[in-house]
Amino acid sequence: MAGTPTTTTTSPPPVPTAPGGRSGSAGKGRTAGSRYPYWFYLPAAVLYTVLFVLPTFASFFFALTRWRLIDFQFIGFDNFVLFFREPALVTGLVNTIIFGVVTSAAKVVLGLLLAVLLTSHIIGRGLLRSLVFFPVLVSTIGVGITFTVLMDPFDGLFNQVLGAVGVDGPGWLTDPSLALLSVAAVDVWKGVGLATVIYIAGIVSIPSEYFEAAEVDGAGSWRRFRSITLPLARPATVTVIILSLIGGLRSFDLIWAMTRGGPGFTSDVIASVIYKQYQAGFFGLSTAGNVVLFLVVTAIVLPLFWWLNRKEVEL
Repeated sequence: MAGTPTTTTTSPPPVPTAPGGRSGSAGKGRTAGSRYPYWFYLPAAVLYTVLFVLPTFASFFFALTRWRLIDFQFIGFDNFVLFFREPALVTGLVNTIIFGVVTSAAKVVLGLLLAVLLTSHIIGRGLLRSLVFFPVLVSTIGVGITFTVLMDPFDGLFNQVLGAVGVDGPGWLTDPSLALLSVAAVDVWKGVGLATVIYIAGIVSIPSEYFEAAEVDGAGSWRRFRSITLPLARPATVTVIILSLIGGLRSFDLIWAMTRGGPGFTSDVIASVIYKQYQAGFFGLSTAGNVVLFLVVTAIVLPLFWWLNRKEVEL
C-alpha cells in the first residue's frame, strides 16, 4: 500500500563452523575425542617402565651396594673401583670395541650389496630374500654351538674342506689371533639379514623416476648406485650402523657359546667379564660392570647418532 513504511529484516550472523562444516561446539568435542587414541600407548608405557626404566634405576642403586638376594649393604663406589682394577678389563674393552666396529661395518657393506642385488630383476628374488633373512630367526646359542662344531680344528667341516684342497685349516676358535674375528664372522652371518631388510626398505622407497631419468641420461649401473641409491639410502645406513653397533658392543651370548672368552682372555668382552664376576658370586661388582657397559655404549652411540643425523641434514 502506498505510504506504508517498508520493514527491513536483518539476518543473524553466521555461526562459526569448524573445518569440515561442523559447528564450533562440535569442533571442541572432536578435539577432546582426539585424545582417545593416546590411551593405547598406556600398556606399552607401563611395560617399558616396568621392564626397562625401573630395572635401570635399580641397577644404578645396587651398583653402589654389596648385595645378595635377601639383603644389601651400601658401600659407595667401591664396586666401581674394584671393577676398574679387573685385570681382564682392558682386554675386554678393546675386544668390545673391535667386535662392535668390525661387525657393524661388515653388516653395512654386505647388507647394502645384498639389498641392491635383491631389489634387482633376478630369478628367485623372493626365495633369496627368505634365505638371507633366515639366520636372523635362528637361536643365537644354537648358531654358536653349530659353528663351534663346524670350526673344530680337527674334525670340523671347514678344516676338512680346506684339507681336501691341500690347505691346512687354522684353529678358528683356538688361535688367540683368530678367535674373536671368527666369532665376529659368525655374528655377521647371523645378523646381515636384518641389515639387508632395512636396506631393501630404503631402496624400494626411492622414487623410480630418479632411476628412469638417470637411465635416459645414459648413466650406467655404477653411476646410478653412486649418485642415487647410496645417498638416498642414507637413512637406512644410519639405522643399520646404530643398531649393529649397539648389538656388537653388547654382544655376549654368541661369544660365550663359542669361546667363553678364550683361549685365555683373548676373546673376552666387557659382557663376558661381567658374567664371570656374577658366576663368582660378586653380584654388586657385576652390577657395577653392567652400569659401566651401559655408559660405554651410551658414550659411543649417542654422539655417533647425533653426528650421522647432522651430516644427513647438511646434505
